[in-house]
Amino acid sequence: MKNKLKIFVSAYACEPNLGSEIGVGWHWVLQMSKYFDLWVLTRKSNQTTIESWLKENKGYSNINFIYFDLPYYLRFWKKGMRGVRTYYNIWQWATNSIVKRTMQNNGISIFHHLTYGNALWSVSSYGQKQFFIWGPTGGVETISSEFSKHYNAKGRGIEWLRRTVVSTLKYNSGFNKRCENANLVLCKTEFLKDSISPKFGNKAILFTDVAVASRSFELINAKNSNETINYIIVGKLDPWRGFDLIIEAFALAKEVAPEIRLKIIGNGADWNRLQNLIKEKNLNKYIKMLGAISMDEYNQHMLLSDVVVNPSLKEGAVTTAFDAMALGKPLICTDTLGYTRYFSEDYAIIIPIQNRQMVINELKEGVLKLTDKELRDKMGVKSQKASEKFTWDARGAEIYEVISNAFNESVSR
Repeated sequence: MKNKLKIFVSAYACEPNLGSEIGVGWHWVLQMSKYFDLWVLTRKSNQTTIESWLKENKGYSNINFIYFDLPYYLRFWKKGMRGVRTYYNIWQWATNSIVKRTMQNNGISIFHHLTYGNALWSVSSYGQKQFFIWGPTGGVETISSEFSKHYNAKGRGIEWLRRTVVSTLKYNSGFNKRCENANLVLCKTEFLKDSISPKFGNKAILFTDVAVASRSFELINAKNSNETINYIIVGKLDPWRGFDLIIEAFALAKEVAPEIRLKIIGNGADWNRLQNLIKEKNLNKYIKMLGAISMDEYNQHMLLSDVVVNPSLKEGAVTTAFDAMALGKPLICTDTLGYTRYFSEDYAIIIPIQNRQMVINELKEGVLKLTDKELRDKMGVKSQKASEKFTWDARGAEIYEVISNAFNESVSR
């Protein structure tokens, strides 16, 4: 492709062979590189993994990676995800001069803020004054006190604060300035799209950040030989992911179907509360918490599952949902008004988020419904067939079309 557009991409989270937002950032960069010349700014801690991958996978010479981390004395306090918001916002401020210098020196007029996809967090002040693509982004979804009152004190406090921040969003100068500056806003959910002022609403479109990863296809033909019916749920153990809801649902469902089993994969702040709930409901025989595992182990557990569950109350764990599609597994999920629009009742049970007990009851009914092997197999075939439309290659073509159309339209004005 001749005369490719040049794009500067801010991708704080971007690393190969990982899931979640880090993997999303990586897949987006690879797909964009098919159509654009890229300068990608990411964390220096990602450099070794990225450069090792590039040595083994040729053909990406049009991706120019730029690495930066704050000096140790400004980041020693950050451990994993602890302190990530503070560090991230400082990182955005500290890299603003890199964005400006790189874009000016290389004649780049398009700035794409890719990760983190949280609309409440900072964006390069220089980048957002150029042709500014923002997202896919979200982070304005809230959880009612009916759900959060069951969380621990920290979880309740976080959700109260989030509800307060979102309720005053129209007065948030940083958010409104980003909406004003953006030429294109890729919204993960309808909640964000509806939160943008009508005078900027024409810039916003719904666009999910995840697709079906090709790595899943290699495992599809293996079979589970167990007599039990195996459900699986994956994600960081944050209260808003709704893991407690599926535990409550299992307590009801196992009375009717004692053959059901659930694996919970992930680690996080909600570990103790979930473990205590499992004990309280006498579910130790039925539910196992496996903690954080490797990607290879994740693939095997996904492969040997019969049903994938995602009861997240906000956009979350969507990588697992799309992996379920690729592997031909039916999905039970709550409707976050985001990625769920890519799923249909042909291969997923999609539960509206109403009151807490109704969600638990619907999850229970979904679990029981999918104890029917014939139905699981039928939905699995349709799920795998649907996955062909939602590959990363297909998503890449959509990314190209959306960005190039928006830029060309801007130039022609």
